[in-house]
Amino acid sequence: MAALLLFVSVSKKCVKCKEAPAALVIRAGDAYCRLCFKDFFIHKFKAVLGKNRIIFPGEKVLLAVSGGPSSCSMLRQVQEGLSQKANKKLRFVPGVAFIDEGAAIGQSVEERQRTVAELQAVFQATGFPFYILPLEQVLDLPASVVATNPSPSEQPASAYKAAVHHFVETDCSNFPRPQEPKKTLLPRVQESHTLMLQQLLGSVKTLTAREELLNTLRQHLLVHTARTEGYSKLMLGDSCTRLAVKLLTSISLGRGAQLAQDTGFSDSRYGDIILVRPMRDYSAKEVAYYNHLFTVPYVVIPSVDTKTVDKASIQRLTESFVTKLQTDFPSTVSTIYRTSEKLQTACRKRSGADGCDRCLLCLCSLDTAVGE
Repeated sequence: MAALLLFVSVSKKCVKCKEAPAALVIRAGDAYCRLCFKDFFIHKFKAVLGKNRIIFPGEKVLLAVSGGPSSCSMLRQVQEGLSQKANKKLRFVPGVAFIDEGAAIGQSVEERQRTVAELQAVFQATGFPFYILPLEQVLDLPASVVATNPSPSEQPASAYKAAVHHFVETDCSNFPRPQEPKKTLLPRVQESHTLMLQQLLGSVKTLTAREELLNTLRQHLLVHTARTEGYSKLMLGDSCTRLAVKLLTSISLGRGAQLAQDTGFSDSRYGDIILVRPMRDYSAKEVAYYNHLFTVPYVVIPSVDTKTVDKASIQRLTESFVTKLQTDFPSTVSTIYRTSEKLQTACRKRSGADGCDRCLLCLCSLDTAVGE
């Protein structure tokens, strides 16, 4: 990791404090010292949550942690925000969910247990309750997971301020405390379920379609876990770079009408569970700097496209295109990302309770007007 970070000379001063020598450069002209960069990184996380005002005090929020740099950095931000010494503390009750996808890439039980053991050590250190979910559990999900549940009634803009005021007035006395973390390794999985999952993925002929299917299964399992465990928000760790790749990939796959939901800060397609992406303002470079400077632990886990060539799938080709373009033109990712902020979803057919017909798999609004 250290070889990838381009640290600046000690002769350059931090643009924030103007005193300490700069330790890194995020963009041209944005040189930060170590402490100012940490303050900048933490402030950005709290600011995006405060600006959108979606998570109310006392709400239970499930953090979807894949073990990668961005989601583990998100976990660290929640830890920092809930610590006693934090300025402007976060006010929600977190839990952590990790989906083990070892069956999708043919890992042995021993390899899967080793990965889970590494991540379990990270989760236990946070003190948050956590859930280890084998991907095979998606085969046992009820049909209700592909139905949009009624969303909570819309609250006026003043409701958030009132909730915060009440939280401060009560001096956090009624604030729910995190449960004791569960001490469990990978739950026992029937071999027949593993074979069924591998057969399902094997029936998909292209890597592009297999990655899309995996993403859909993963999201359904996370939403179902959030519902059954009493969480009302699901926090994802998608970075700005990841969302820029996802935006172009979705257009290539014909999912242009769903971009607002797939890449926006919040996604309410499931009704009662709202997906939130607080890491969408961070580039992969910023996340790498932060994790390296402040020793944020994460686990390198292989995926279905590991060690594949650039042209193996549309996702890989798009990622290669964006990252290579970003090297020569540093504003590439931010330009694509800012475009996604301007997108909105429009319904063409109106028949459902919420005014839109929805896809059976991804639950996004249908963008077609064809008959039965």
